This record gives sequence, C-alpha cells and structure tokens, in this order.
Amino acid sequence: MSLSAARHPSAELCSALAGLFETAHEGIYLGTLPYHGEGATLGANPHLKLMFGFPPEVDDHEVRPFDEERFVDPQARRGFVERLLRDGAVTDFLLRLRRIDDKPIWVEVNAHLAAPGHGEPARIGALLRDVSERRKVEDQGRGQYHELMQYEKLAALGQTVSGVAHELNNPLATILTWSERLAGRSLDALAGRGISIILGESERAAKIVRNLLTFSRKHHTTRGMVDLNQLVRETLSLRAYDQRVSNINTMDALATGLPQVFADAHQLKQVLLNLLINAEQAMLSTSGRGTLILRSWHEAADDCVVLEINDDGPGIPDDVRPRIFDPFFTTKSAETGTGLGLTVAGRIVEDHGGQLRMESTPGHGASFFVRLPAGTGRARPKPSSVAPVRPVVGRGAAVLLVENEPALAEAVSDALTDAGFLVDRAADGRTALERAGSRTYDLVVCDLKMPRLDGQAFHRAVADTIPGLSRRIVFVTSGVVAADTEAFLEESGCPWLRKPYRLADLLRVAREVSSGRFTAS
Repeated sequence: MSLSAARHPSAELCSALAGLFETAHEGIYLGTLPYHGEGATLGANPHLKLMFGFPPEVDDHEVRPFDEERFVDPQARRGFVERLLRDGAVTDFLLRLRRIDDKPIWVEVNAHLAAPGHGEPARIGALLRDVSERRKVEDQGRGQYHELMQYEKLAALGQTVSGVAHELNNPLATILTWSERLAGRSLDALAGRGISIILGESERAAKIVRNLLTFSRKHHTTRGMVDLNQLVRETLSLRAYDQRVSNINTMDALATGLPQVFADAHQLKQVLLNLLINAEQAMLSTSGRGTLILRSWHEAADDCVVLEINDDGPGIPDDVRPRIFDPFFTTKSAETGTGLGLTVAGRIVEDHGGQLRMESTPGHGASFFVRLPAGTGRARPKPSSVAPVRPVVGRGAAVLLVENEPALAEAVSDALTDAGFLVDRAADGRTALERAGSRTYDLVVCDLKMPRLDGQAFHRAVADTIPGLSRRIVFVTSGVVAADTEAFLEESGCPWLRKPYRLADLLRVAREVSSGRFTAS
C-alpha cells in the first residue's frame, strides 16, 4: 500500500469504520475541547447518546459529554483537560458525569487530543464506557471490607470490655457483701444512710457491668422462651443515661400478661438497641430533644406479639422509605452510619418467623413495628430467684468456699460464719478437690472460673470421687453464662448465682442446699 493510499482510506474502509461507529457498545465522541465553555461536536454515536439519556434521533451536535455542566465536580473537569493538554492522551480516566436527567454516572474515558492549529480549539477523540455498575460492586466490596474491619475492632473491644467487666464484678461483689453485713449492724443515722447509698450505687454499677457483658460476649445462638417486655426494659436501661443527658423522654405502654416468644434474647436486644438509637439520632438531628414511645400488645387473631417504637422526629422521606432496609443504604454520615443496622435487624426478625415494618409521615415522626409469633415451650434455666430476706442460720453446717479473690473470699467467709456455718477456704479447684477428699462437707460454694482447675472440671472430679457432694455445690460466676456453661449448669442441677450477688440470696441458697431442701427447677 502506498503512502498516499494509507493517508486516504478506501471507501470500503470508511464504510467499515462508519458501521463500527454506529454499532459499537461503547460511547464514541469526536469534537473539540475548549478549556472553558462549550465544545463543538463532530460526531456522537448511538451508544453515547444512550449513555447520557438522549433520544436516538437527537442531533449529534447536542451531545457534548465534556461540557462543564456535565461534570459533577468542576475541579474534575479542570484536571481532565489539563491532563489531556499536558500528555495528549488519557487512559481509563475515571469521571463522574451527569446525564441529561441529572442522574450521575461513572464513566471511564480513553481519549486522544489532536494538536490544535493556530487559534483553533483542540480536537478530541474519545471512547467512553459507563462503569456505574462496576463501581457499585466495588463500593459494596469496599463497604464490606470496612465493615469487616469494623467488626474486628468491635470484637477486640468486646474482648477488652468483657475482661474489664469480669474484673469489676469481683470487687463489686466484695463491696456488696460488706455493705449488707454492715447494714445488719446497729449504726447511727449517718452511717446507716451511707451504707444504704453504697448498696444502691453498687447494685447500679453491677447492672451496668451485666449489660456490658451481655453485648460484648461472643454469642452462640440460643433460643428459648423470652419475655419481650423484659427485654425492652433491659435494653432501655442501656440507653437511660444517654437519653437523660440528650433530653430524650421515654414513655412505655407495655401490655401486661403478654405471651412469651421463642427467640434468641441477645439477638432481639440487638434489634431493639438499633431501633432505639436510630430513633434517638433522628430526633436529636432536628430538634435536639424528643419523645420516644414504646407499646406492646398481643394480636390474638394471629397469635403474635407486637412491639411499636415510635419517635417524634422528622419522619422518613418518601424517596427514602423504599430503600430503608437495603444493605449499605444510609442517610447518616460515614462516622455515624454504615447502612447495615436495619438490614441486620430485619433479617434477625425474619429468622424468628416475624416481620419488621415501618410507618412514617414526613414531618410527623416514624414508627417501627416488631412482630413476632407467640411461642410455647420450656424456659431456659435462670439464676436462683430473689426471695424475701429472712434470718438464715447455718446450724453448724460445714462449707467449703472456693474463691480465688482474697478480699471477696474473706467477706463471704465471714458472712457465712456469722450465719452459723463452719467455713474452710480454697483458692483454686485443685486445692478444693484435695480438701473435699480429706473431710466431709455439707456444702461447696465454688466459682466457675478458677486457676488450676475450673468449676466444671471440679464438679466432674467430685462426681467421680464423692458423688453425694456433687449435688450440694452452689456455683457463682463473674460473667454472662455462655451456652456451653448454661448446658452444664442445667445438666448438673446445681444452683448458681451471678456476681455480684446479694448476700441474702447466697445465704438462702446455702441453707437450702446444705439442709437438702433445694430442688433443681
């Protein structure tokens, strides 16, 4: 082929290029690119028109993808033009452009800039590819990665909080034990009031620690019969301080005699906590205060229990409502929202055979309804219930106290002695096993978590060597009972108390077990 022929394509080649221009599934643009103002279009293929929302019959000159008005970010256009002027070409250059309906799209551009003549605008030839779907997938992937990183941080934080909470429970148990012992003595008015305050504040601290443990532990799904109203009250207690200092007023109208639901209490608390925090944030964002109303009732026709969480915030806009439960959709900033809370909440409720739905009128607040089927079945084992305080006498019964916290061991030992028990102490499970084998005990009070030999291993060893004593053990624990530990306690039939326990509860259970009057529920 001669040089002349190469410079002047044949009619056949021109026809082929024209066909490619019309049928290509990428946008093709030929035109001018001024630094400011509008460019002039020499050619825009059908796919480019489709990308930007133009009808097929529109004149090519109307299609100008690189005009200033098409750019979402004006600074991005300046960078794009400067790069072309400097390098003469760009490859896979990512731009955020607007269609004619103002909908933004992500466009990947490969372009070449022809050197302009004197006083003429630069000419550009460009291939444009709509990569909006690809970017959406990539964004979701990044979102999932960041969520995973966030979950790992939360898991690490949860482990730290759990450890701190376990450590706090032992001194709290010591404070409560001593406070109860002193409260039973003859004290002047000032000392009596001080002891009463110490008791009350210690119990408050203990409740906070229990809530921390509930939400920080690694949780295995365990379903049982659950009182939904009680879960609501427990979850509200978690938010009580934040609501008080943020001017959030909470009112409840929880129906009495509500049927229980067969559910995972931990997961339902997650749902309730998410709905409460969302409502609080919505109210605070508009007025800096608000009123939260929680109602529950039983729908006999469908045998369902329903909980409504209503706020007087700004409501949910009409255009947002269809997407409210979509993954990664959020109207919050990156610092306060991930777009997963309602998605996860909805799935948890659905996994329980229920439904989470929303009603809202913009400007008049929002209501979320948690609807769960009522259930029947055996309830999960509970810690020994609180009974009215009455005089407790050990009547000389021999007790082995297994506790590795010296201050708590001393306080409990003295309290048991005051109540008429004969107390021996052991600081770990192995020492306790040796002492149990050397003399007869009417009762063992044993911590589940101990060095050398923990409570479960201690119980198994006692069951093998001293079977009669294995049914006269009272276990105590400084944390939330995990599923495997709960199964052990149910199988053993032994009563158990959660630290920090009330002294009256320990003395009551000790008397019942040592006298043979305790029966496992």
